[in-house]
Amino acid sequence: MKKNLLSLVCFFLSLALFAQTEKKEELIKKNWNFGALPAVTFDTDLGFQYGALVDLYNYGDGSRYPKYNHKLYFEVSRFTKGSGINRIYYDSDQLIKGLQTTFDLSYLSDMAYDFYGFNGYNAVYKADWVDDEQPDGIYKTRMFYKYDRKLFRFKGDIQGKITGDNFRWITGWNFQNFKVGSVNTDKLNKGKDDVDKLPSTTDQPGLYEKYQQWGIISGDEVDGGFVPTFKGGIVFDTRDNRANPMKGVWTEAVIEASPKILGSESSFSKLSITHRQYFTLVPNSLSLVYRLAYQTTLGGDVPFYYQSQVITSMMTGATSEGLGGGSTIRGILRNRVIGDGVFYGNVEARWKFVRFNFIKNNFYLGLNGFTDFGRVTKKIAVNPNSTMVSAVDYLKKDAEKMHYSYGAGLIVAMNENFVISMDYGLAADKQDGKRGFYMGLNYLF
Repeated sequence: MKKNLLSLVCFFLSLALFAQTEKKEELIKKNWNFGALPAVTFDTDLGFQYGALVDLYNYGDGSRYPKYNHKLYFEVSRFTKGSGINRIYYDSDQLIKGLQTTFDLSYLSDMAYDFYGFNGYNAVYKADWVDDEQPDGIYKTRMFYKYDRKLFRFKGDIQGKITGDNFRWITGWNFQNFKVGSVNTDKLNKGKDDVDKLPSTTDQPGLYEKYQQWGIISGDEVDGGFVPTFKGGIVFDTRDNRANPMKGVWTEAVIEASPKILGSESSFSKLSITHRQYFTLVPNSLSLVYRLAYQTTLGGDVPFYYQSQVITSMMTGATSEGLGGGSTIRGILRNRVIGDGVFYGNVEARWKFVRFNFIKNNFYLGLNGFTDFGRVTKKIAVNPNSTMVSAVDYLKKDAEKMHYSYGAGLIVAMNENFVISMDYGLAADKQDGKRGFYMGLNYLF
């Protein structure tokens, strides 16, 4: 992975140096423009990922460039063992005059969805249990902190002006159907040598199975369910550019509710407040940015499979989940910090160190340095029944505190809006894992 990243960095640096000799004034883009990125990765248990993602932008007559009139995003990718992403996303402030409209239609299948328990450090993480290089008496299974999840999502968001161009109301819906269960080890074991095969969840239960045995996850929600949510709130947005802002603020407060009358397993409501701010240090080149966010359950009972969802007015990737992972706390295990209420933040320096024209498009390369952090502020009730053998290996009382990570990233941007990001993060505490590499589209915020 590191070798591939280094090769990609060297390629774009060489391209930039070559293109500098031909540098011209920034081109004004008109009509339709697109960027594409192949999806090719490998995971020991999930197999090869293959597919592609495409971003389409319509700039009209170019008078609003770099603002676009319409954006369409398509992604279809698969892992050879069965996981995959199927997504269509649309964003425009011209579809309905005076309104910002976004739509997302996705089907996401994940045969090894991360599950580390609840309440951050209160849930003990044992790295040796998933390390197949450990002796048999210590190693359990690489799938110990995993379960199978399939998610269908239809999401829509609409924003309209309250006063001026910056103060807006927001409303929307998010219909999600979760189907969860034990990891399908039979499918993951196909084609593997005996020494590499995973034990079945019957022979070696994972944390998901143990939480069921102990009554921490109830029978009503153990296999997933339908969660319809509706939201309303306000947004204050003074960013100079939505895709790569150099100055301004982007603040929102949203209340989300899920009514049982529409088929949800239980009714609940959540509050989310997010503040993002952007400071220009060197015009067009260097900026300092930060994000602070707080999300909490106001009332009701939230199904365990929904607690990882992070509420936001606009999704920048296929998922908005955590805390932990590429969209929240980079370098920390995905979904490591799950609670009924959470706080998280990011501080990032962004340097656009070279700009150039190539194949009739505007490019820039950027470098980022960041630190991320977060913690649980409201705990999920964890009351295991008497069948729990030893709590010390799984639960630790009052251990939760702030989780930290730090790292750096590379940005490759075309025409200001098509942004390829590569971030490498390191966890500050071994209870949060070791490191993470993330490659996708768009800045984190």
